[in-house]
Amino acid sequence: MSEDLSQKKIFTTGEAAKICKVSQQTIIRCFDSGRLSGFRVPGSRFRRIPREELIRFMKGNGIPVDALEEGRKRILVVDDDPQILELFMDILDRDGRFDVKTASSGYDAGLFTESFRPHLIILDYMLPDINGNIVCERLRENPDHVDTIVICVSGVVNQIEIDSLLEAGANAFIKKPFDVND
Repeated sequence: MSEDLSQKKIFTTGEAAKICKVSQQTIIRCFDSGRLSGFRVPGSRFRRIPREELIRFMKGNGIPVDALEEGRKRILVVDDDPQILELFMDILDRDGRFDVKTASSGYDAGLFTESFRPHLIILDYMLPDINGNIVCERLRENPDHVDTIVICVSGVVNQIEIDSLLEAGANAFIKKPFDVND
């Protein structure tokens, strides 16, 4: 499938069959038996399956959900230092595998997280308006973002703060300055 399915919300039985690599009739049988929930298009016999239900069905049946994440990976870089933002933007854009957005405040990061839905957030631990612990806690409270990978970066953090950050939900921590080749 060449269509980017990462933002699609509703699927036909044919689309669901292609994604799951099964026949359309298999999807229809699962729908009709109640193992796959959705709705019928009013006035027709056509079935539609919401994204969340398709993901639940796929996970429950051991079907990889990779097909729903086609396209380039989305990365949000959040730092109040314009040079750091430019550095990450240059490196990640040059690579060609990523869609990159930048934010210089926690407020902008929150807006972009909802609209851009990044796979990865590279987050400065100490932003002027919020710290990394709070960002991580809020992300992990939201079911839509529990799988978002968060890598925090900072130059002025001690081990206790790093441990607290990881406990709050960060996946990793990198101390500044760092080698971009790492």
